[in-house]
Amino acid sequence: MEKLLVQEMLEEKGFIDEKIDPKLNLVNEIKRLKQEKNAVILSHYYVDGDLQDIADFVGDSLQLAQAAAQTEADMIVFVGVHFMAETAKIINPSKKVILPDLKAGCSLAESAPADKFAEFKKQYPDHQVISYINCTADLKTMTDVVCTSSNAEKIVNSFPEDAKLIFAPDKNLGNYINSITGRNMVLWDGACMVHEKYSVEKIIQLMDQHPDAEFIAHPECEKPVLLLAKHIGSTSSLLNYVQENKAQKFIVATESGILHQMNKACPDKIFIPAPSNDSTCACNDCSYMKLNSLQKLYICMKHELPEVQLSAEVIEQAKVPIVRMLEISK
Repeated sequence: MEKLLVQEMLEEKGFIDEKIDPKLNLVNEIKRLKQEKNAVILSHYYVDGDLQDIADFVGDSLQLAQAAAQTEADMIVFVGVHFMAETAKIINPSKKVILPDLKAGCSLAESAPADKFAEFKKQYPDHQVISYINCTADLKTMTDVVCTSSNAEKIVNSFPEDAKLIFAPDKNLGNYINSITGRNMVLWDGACMVHEKYSVEKIIQLMDQHPDAEFIAHPECEKPVLLLAKHIGSTSSLLNYVQENKAQKFIVATESGILHQMNKACPDKIFIPAPSNDSTCACNDCSYMKLNSLQKLYICMKHELPEVQLSAEVIEQAKVPIVRMLEISK
């Protein structure tokens, strides 16, 4: 609620829809503001390519958390979604953290409201909680250790084999980790709207049309999709795989923003986005990630708004499981 009120205030003051001189070179202006304000720009693989290209660091959730922990900049500009900027603020409470659009949320994070998860957790008083980083700061305060898709298996295996665990909020990632570790974690019923919309039938048809293509997928996809995949991995794992693999063509089941980096790394290879159930929309695009733009990035850096703000209590409690993740992931 507080986040939306802040966004409304910014809209009323004209920051969100501020008119920009069409002759202004936004890339040069953003670079100037970055130097002037001693800022660092962190961009996720899922934002548009022009925003990836202007960033100081591009990565998946784990890589961005690590970059945020290491920066010496005075201001962190997070080009991604809200929970990522929250994580950066938790790691760097004394630094200013801003993002281009506060409305850039996450369907997965929103699928696990903190109050409902608290009630769910009470049903398993002897369980420890592993939370996927794609969750709110409030949910992180109820977590023993955070994980990302890059390190989820390693984090789970850091617990004794007989440990009773809750995994939240992504049931698909949790199911996948259960399958490869032999665990029986209790799963919160949450999912990413992008990764749940892939069509198994259309993927099979596409594989038939391109028999020389390898199908690779993110573990947030549903099990029937993962069963078709030659390689399952985090966004960075998928990127590494296409670079190291000899195949020249890949069908990719994750948010389409990663194709920008794949094309840059392997310009001679062909990358085909996996089809969704709905042929009328770009359903393998995250609408929240796509709220970011060069214009919004320029405006937010100019005004240093919107700023992510969290209470000292939330920061203190949420930092513990994040730091534990970073230590395990070294």
